[in-house]
Amino acid sequence: MSEQQPGETGEPTVPDDVWERFAADSERDIRASAPKEPSARARMVTERLRLQDAREAERATRRTSRKEARPAARPEGWRTGPARREMDGRAARRRRLWAILGVPLAVAVAFVAMKPSLLPGDPFGASAKSPSTGPTLSAETAAPTAPPSAQDSRSPTREHPFAGSPAERWAAGADAIVVPEATPVGSLTKEQVATALRQTKNLLVGANLDPATLRGERPDAAIAVLDPKQPRTVDDVDRRLRAPDKKHDPLVLFSRFDPREARLVGHVVKVRGRITFKAGVDASVAIHADYTFVYPVSPAGGNPAGGNPAEVTRTIVRRVLDVSFSDPRKFRVTPGKLTVRRYDENIGNSACDVHDGFLHPQFVSATPTGAPPTGPTVDPYDRSRDLRTSPTADCGTVSRT
Repeated sequence: MSEQQPGETGEPTVPDDVWERFAADSERDIRASAPKEPSARARMVTERLRLQDAREAERATRRTSRKEARPAARPEGWRTGPARREMDGRAARRRRLWAILGVPLAVAVAFVAMKPSLLPGDPFGASAKSPSTGPTLSAETAAPTAPPSAQDSRSPTREHPFAGSPAERWAAGADAIVVPEATPVGSLTKEQVATALRQTKNLLVGANLDPATLRGERPDAAIAVLDPKQPRTVDDVDRRLRAPDKKHDPLVLFSRFDPREARLVGHVVKVRGRITFKAGVDASVAIHADYTFVYPVSPAGGNPAGGNPAEVTRTIVRRVLDVSFSDPRKFRVTPGKLTVRRYDENIGNSACDVHDGFLHPQFVSATPTGAPPTGPTVDPYDRSRDLRTSPTADCGTVSRT
């Protein structure tokens, strides 16, 4: 028998294990390349994408048709506004941006709100809404020698209740009442003098700035500062508040509005003045306070005189107060309380000869109340005028509010 050559029929020359690997690899490749039936989810996604592409193509066709049909007479750049879909898309982008930048942006907005000068230019239109009147005046350290200069002709509004007024540059609220640094006076220590000055400020705030007092309620915060051992003081205050009349008018000490007639505009009262002190009689420190308070008000809904609730006017009250604080080791006084020695006031823009215990601002849009003024014309912002030498018999006219 002759020997078999390669390529001739007979037993294969490739080993069995090689053929097995070849067969297995071929079967795996065939299965991988064979078409598969898509899943239900895949079919749904494919159909959604197809429909979306069709809608986009249709919208593109409509936009092209509208652009071609637009009249040539309209000026270049004219448009009726963005399409609804475009507006929705921009809103969605803004919402996504806020989701990413919300916290740092909120912090930045809060910081800029406290100090808007950090932004360049005038992004909020401040120049148009609130014309610059200069920085807040520094605290008053001496008696003025002349009234404030005339202001522009702007009228007060609810947004800018001090527009056109000298008070626009005054400090506001209790922070405007600056207590001087205390020093020992006679037998009183520095700490006792500091207490006396602090209580004087508490009296001014409680009588002229406390919201309850301004609403016509009992001025308990101010009364609490007064020495109950001072003869007739607390009883006199109670009498004035309980049954006010011309001889017992609480307005000589307290600023009070009838909430049925007038309401404060906002929560800001402008204040200007000063406190001084020196050694007094009977081992005491004598404290002198001279302050002007400016109240922006509008007619209340139940105002019997009527008036437009949007109207804003101002009532100006100047108070000159002398109090003392005696050494409790030498006199029968209540420690930490004040004794009132003298008080003077000047009220601008309130009805004449009405003594019901309330301030009555006069509104242009309301029916006038009270008697016609018969006295001279006075500038209520003039802090150079000495109230104690000024005539007080007649109710005059204010030159401005």
